[in-house]
Amino acid sequence: MRPANTGTDQPSKIVGTVWGLLVLNTLGSAGAVTIVPLPRSLIQMVTMGSLVAAFALALLVNPRVRFRASAYVFLLTLLLVPSLISSVDQGAGLGALFRCARLALFVGTLWLLSRWWDGGTTFVRHHIRMYFAVLCSVAAGLVVSPGAALPDLYGGRLVGALWPLTPPQIGQYAAVIIGLTVLLLLGRRTDRKSAAVVVVPSLGLLALTHTRTATLGLIIALVLAITSLVLTSAAARRVFSWGVLCAAVAAVGFSSALQAWFLRGQSQENFASLTGRAKVWHALLAAPRTTSQHLFGTGLGDKSFGGLPIDNSWLAVYNEQGVTGIALVAAIIVVLGGVALLRPPSLSRACAIFLISYCAIASYTEAGLGDASPYLLHLAVAASLLAVPAEAEAAPPAAPEAPRRRVPRWAQRTEVT
Repeated sequence: MRPANTGTDQPSKIVGTVWGLLVLNTLGSAGAVTIVPLPRSLIQMVTMGSLVAAFALALLVNPRVRFRASAYVFLLTLLLVPSLISSVDQGAGLGALFRCARLALFVGTLWLLSRWWDGGTTFVRHHIRMYFAVLCSVAAGLVVSPGAALPDLYGGRLVGALWPLTPPQIGQYAAVIIGLTVLLLLGRRTDRKSAAVVVVPSLGLLALTHTRTATLGLIIALVLAITSLVLTSAAARRVFSWGVLCAAVAAVGFSSALQAWFLRGQSQENFASLTGRAKVWHALLAAPRTTSQHLFGTGLGDKSFGGLPIDNSWLAVYNEQGVTGIALVAAIIVVLGGVALLRPPSLSRACAIFLISYCAIASYTEAGLGDASPYLLHLAVAASLLAVPAEAEAAPPAAPEAPRRRVPRWAQRTEVT
């Protein structure tokens, strides 16, 4: 018999909608040329409107502004300080102040959602659903117009033909939901058919993007996550054993094909310089800075230097929020990673380890840890997985057992008359 709907699932649906709006906000407004040209102003209106709507819905479902204590969101709140100082002190303009307001609204929405962070996999499922929907739009664009989805401008790599998404973005989304779905399958929180529906097409899209960072991040982070389950899960031990065997066979039998895929037709020199990223990094570090710029950066911008993308989270944070921002971002990774390591083995811990590891690996060639981005959403999911259930927090400490009074042996004998 199906239970009557009492309305208790309504907050959960609204929370899922809020999470979807946050995902939409972090998709960005720059990318490939779409089939139907979309003005950048329209895209920015949609993404910013989604953030405002997310905050309003979160406030609607949490009108008393109740939230859980979270070191992650607290550190993000502190990150607003160098962002504001640099944006105001350096005269970065209205664009920097607008980005600060966006980050503040983003962090405020996470505070409102933290009320539902209970160490469960609810937000993992929201995350998979939303990014799988994004990948479905990418696949639809590939079917409708293969030429637009695999343009020569990006070397034949897969891009978003319906919504402007770059190959690294698509690769990131695919890698994250593949890893989370595999872990849910190992934890018996989903069935094989449902997992295959997500994993198989996502793997195909990841391969078409030729994104090395996402591929390596997926492999390394998934290995670390599965390793954390090896001692308590027979399924994890089987997957780990088969994974090692398949990796050895692939390394021996398909080494040339794998090397060609990773090189993407580039020369060894271009590959060694990380597709020109190293030149931008050296120029950024060599640029003269004042003491204020060194401490607090030059203000939130578009993560570029000299008109070229920085493509490194740590250097982007240093450029925009200074060494203060680097210290706060490093604290976020260290705190989340330390809490994950101290937790007992579980599915939630494994998913958190996967997300934290992936973000740490991708931070070397991708920017986003210092501003509202998918990487901050990945880490927010990790924080929700590491949160202590509300019931455990609310439970009073057990009263100490009263010392037992010693009874003489003669009094322990039962007298029968």
